[in-house]
Amino acid sequence: MHGDIPVARLPTQGWLELPVAVFNGARPGPRIWVSAAIHGDELNGVEVVRELVEQLDPAKLAGALVAAPVVNVFGFTARSRYTPDGRDLNRVFPGNKRGSLASRLAALFMGEIVAQCELGIDLHTAAEGRTNVPQVRCDTGQAKLRELAGVFGSSIVLHSRPGKGTLRGAAAKKGIPVLLFEGGGPHTFDRAVVREGLNGLKRIMNHLDMYHWRVPKVSRAPVEYSSSRWLRAPCSGLFRPKIAVGAKVQQGQILGSIGDTLGGCPREVRALFGGRVIGGATHPLVHQGDALLHVAQLEG
Repeated sequence: MHGDIPVARLPTQGWLELPVAVFNGARPGPRIWVSAAIHGDELNGVEVVRELVEQLDPAKLAGALVAAPVVNVFGFTARSRYTPDGRDLNRVFPGNKRGSLASRLAALFMGEIVAQCELGIDLHTAAEGRTNVPQVRCDTGQAKLRELAGVFGSSIVLHSRPGKGTLRGAAAKKGIPVLLFEGGGPHTFDRAVVREGLNGLKRIMNHLDMYHWRVPKVSRAPVEYSSSRWLRAPCSGLFRPKIAVGAKVQQGQILGSIGDTLGGCPREVRALFGGRVIGGATHPLVHQGDALLHVAQLEG
């Protein structure tokens, strides 16, 4: 069943609606949701959900799948990460029906989607000016989430406790686990990321005995990282990386340099610890203190 949930009236008095598709299977089984574009400029997850829905045959489904490809409909239509009131939707959950616009949308999503399900998978990309290698984030201290993270098939699993105001955190307080998939950057489709996200969803549905997708087998177990930190620019200038996002690095390794526009006085940027670069800035122009490279550590 495809439908739209009214969110709010536009200034023109037309309705802005949350697009949702609900598929009820022919057999009993788990009830899960898949969501994307909580940040309206993060498009890879939108395409993952679209392709999953397009390929799904409800007659072969057990349980129920709730697909919400665009949660932040305001930001999506404006090509923006934020809601019109300037808020990050993923910092206001569980929301408030009488609160700000973002808070009302969060409350609507919690009531109409989250409360109806027993598991969620939330799809993201990096923020503006950044990119992420495909990775799964969850609280690996929870056995069920750790198991599902391994099933998903990404090579990187990052231990990450849900933060205040996040969808993951609000759902966790209701006893509903959420797995988060990150990959690529905003405003574009990355076919490799979309493919990995789609295959991961299919593997989880197979694992839960909800469906029988044909999907490539995972060749090796993911590497679990216990924590991560951003390396920041020690000075302003143009950052010239010497490694690619996704690379493994050693403590003290030169990761790049920052210099001026004439090439003078370059300053080396070195790894403060060993690990793997799971994300990074995409714009060479940096100011002192800007985030450059996101490095995951095996031991925090």
